Amino acid sequence: MRDNPSPSHFRGADRPVEQVGWGEAAIYCNLRSKNEGLLPCYDETTAKCNFAANGYRLPTEAEWEYACRAGSTADYSFGADPRQLSQYGWFVENSGKMTQPVARKKPNAWGLFDLHGNVAEWCNDIYDSSYYQKSPPANPHGPDDGERYVLRGGAWNSTAERCRSAARRYESPGFQDACFARHAIGFRCVRRPPARQ
Repeated sequence: MRDNPSPSHFRGADRPVEQVGWGEAAIYCNLRSKNEGLLPCYDETTAKCNFAANGYRLPTEAEWEYACRAGSTADYSFGADPRQLSQYGWFVENSGKMTQPVARKKPNAWGLFDLHGNVAEWCNDIYDSSYYQKSPPANPHGPDDGERYVLRGGAWNSTAERCRSAARRYESPGFQDACFARHAIGFRCVRRPPARQ
């Protein structure tokens, strides 16, 4: 990780961390897992994820969309009307051209905040434009090989269309060919539920 623990362009106690590459997000997940006595998910040499580990990791693209939709099949978790987006997310029309404090907009039906805006989020999956045409129907984990990783969710500089639940984009893990503003990319950690006793 970098010397500065917060690489963010836009700083503030309640703002999302951004300007983090995919590998840095995976390393953070491992460090957080170790600090909590959990088995890390990522092999830091190969970047492969051990989904059986109980530690933190980045969500798969399918998990991210499932969480974002919160049971909805509409364009957004709150319905199909993009005019309501400003109640749920920070995007190009209401962000003031920067990230905003987290959890200030309405959550989705499952209580999750900022999935439709503020920063786009790294997913565990490698990007393949046609992956869903050939993926397993239940809980796909993305292709095994590729050079770019999936980003999901809108960001402070996204249009309403880019904030839809199904909107997807991709980026190089270290931003070598950044086509999307680095200070609009963050991440969200997930864990599998503990085993039932």
